[in-house]
Amino acid sequence: MARLQSISNLGSLSKLTFDSLLPLGRGGDPVSQKLFQLALDEIRKFAENPQGWIVLVGPVGSGKTHLACAVANYRISMGSSVFYITVAELLDHLRSAYSPSSDIEYDELFEQIKNSPLLILDNLNYSATTAWSRGKLEQLLEHRFNGRLPTLITTGMSVEEFSTDYAGHITDKEVSKVLILKKESSSLQSLDSLDLELLKNMRLSNFDSKRLSLPEDVRQNLDQAYSIAREFARAPQGWLIYQGLNGCGKTHLSAAIANELRESGKEVLFIVVPDLLDHLRASFGPESRVSYDALFEKIKKIPVLVLDDFGEHSATSWAQEKLYQLINYRYNARLATVITTCLNLEEIENRVSSRMVDPSISLVFNIIAPDYRGDIKTAKTGRSHPRTKN
Repeated sequence: MARLQSISNLGSLSKLTFDSLLPLGRGGDPVSQKLFQLALDEIRKFAENPQGWIVLVGPVGSGKTHLACAVANYRISMGSSVFYITVAELLDHLRSAYSPSSDIEYDELFEQIKNSPLLILDNLNYSATTAWSRGKLEQLLEHRFNGRLPTLITTGMSVEEFSTDYAGHITDKEVSKVLILKKESSSLQSLDSLDLELLKNMRLSNFDSKRLSLPEDVRQNLDQAYSIAREFARAPQGWLIYQGLNGCGKTHLSAAIANELRESGKEVLFIVVPDLLDHLRASFGPESRVSYDALFEKIKKIPVLVLDDFGEHSATSWAQEKLYQLINYRYNARLATVITTCLNLEEIENRVSSRMVDPSISLVFNIIAPDYRGDIKTAKTGRSHPRTKN
């Protein structure tokens, strides 16, 4: 036991056991407590029979290190070998092993860690590492993934923030199980407008696509816009661009798509573009609780993104550059995106609009209905783009 304890690298963390855990974790809200209980059940099973990977995701103070160390201490009590190390400490050891005065060769150290019967990597933070560090981590994780070696990883990052080189390993359901310890009260949540009373009640079922007061051609156009939204909500692929006057129904349809997808378990974010730019600017501030890069990366990579009121923002060069980066990333990654705008696409910056009108990924639909909230304007045919569907 003493030998196993000494090689485990746990040190003072040997007191972090299952017996000393708070059964509901440290979260005060019922959702966090439920998530912690579910994670604890899975962790106990893993401790009994370590197979595959466990990835514990949660903010500081969520209990992920305690859970990881509880596994290590339990395995030691069962007479099994385990090696625990924080990622920062691991990288420091690897760097120091290059030194001529080092007691252990670099290759020998790296091989020992790579082939540990059970490896626990605490506090993996990909964004804070250098290119050399990322390379070492990728080598380590690739080796353990290919060998199906039991591995427990804790991280404060979301899975979307991981390098593409090993994000696939972490999300591979045959090998890895991701356990969320606490729902992040992140800037994404405060940025998402879908919980606002008006938007969360916008559904496909209560969208009036057959307004009898409208001319026949306008009613047909509105009904077609509704059908397109229904199809997109059923199978979100590519891009859907709704153009039209304020109040024509494009926000209702895009919010309805988001609500349908969220209820079916899909990860979706509904953002009003001016609010997005305000949040990005605020994340530069010294008092921001989320880094700008982390926030922007999450927005870029969300599986389904709805951008409402595109063009309703100050056309500064900074704003244009941020929106271009966002659009360009999602265009290249072919991520499902819904955009609403009052602008003609010719009025949008060319490098953005050229991606919006690419028929290989995007459907542009011009809603020609007047303002839903008053019908005081006469219906206009709108300024259609040559690739716009009317």
